[in-house]
Amino acid sequence: MKKLLLVLLCAFALVFLGCDQNESESYSLGEYAPFKDGEEISLKSVSGASVSLVRTSKGFVLKGSDKIVMLDIFGTFCAPCKAEAPHLMDYQLNHDDFMLIGLITFEQISDKDVIEKFIKPFNAYYFIANEGEKNERLISQVLADIGYDSALSLPFKVVLKGGKYELLSDNLGERGGKEALYYLGAVSSELVAKDLEKIRKK
Repeated sequence: MKKLLLVLLCAFALVFLGCDQNESESYSLGEYAPFKDGEEISLKSVSGASVSLVRTSKGFVLKGSDKIVMLDIFGTFCAPCKAEAPHLMDYQLNHDDFMLIGLITFEQISDKDVIEKFIKPFNAYYFIANEGEKNERLISQVLADIGYDSALSLPFKVVLKGGKYELLSDNLGERGGKEALYYLGAVSSELVAKDLEKIRKK
């Protein structure tokens, strides 16, 4: 009950305060059950499609696939999330070896509202999971895996290839140009393309 109350309070604050590259909320959901090597997490999209991620010693891999996976932690209320959705969709359409998985957080919203208020108006026809505690557990594991313990701003992305987190460019220029295992805030289509091409060539 306390966990649900915290999530609702965070969602309330973000809805009324807005969400941009400079605003953040603490992502502190208490204890979670860490994933064990080989454990699967089945995710269902708001449109009814399903995928499974398999835990590796260094991250997650898409079951039965060698695609590069981008996990996008976001909220449908978040302005930068809306702005970047169309170009992320275009990128996926043009790259068969890439899959974008959106993980909704900081809000309680019906699948129908995700479709009507986010997917359709912002051309975000990629895989979006709206699974509450399942999303929270996966997000908590991702943040623990990469050692991220600061306040979480939305959108927040990680990229995995072969079950391992990949280094990404400093998209906001806040890390002095140093690479890290995440994008924090909105990211341009040009930077995504540049980073993923570099990851492919490794």
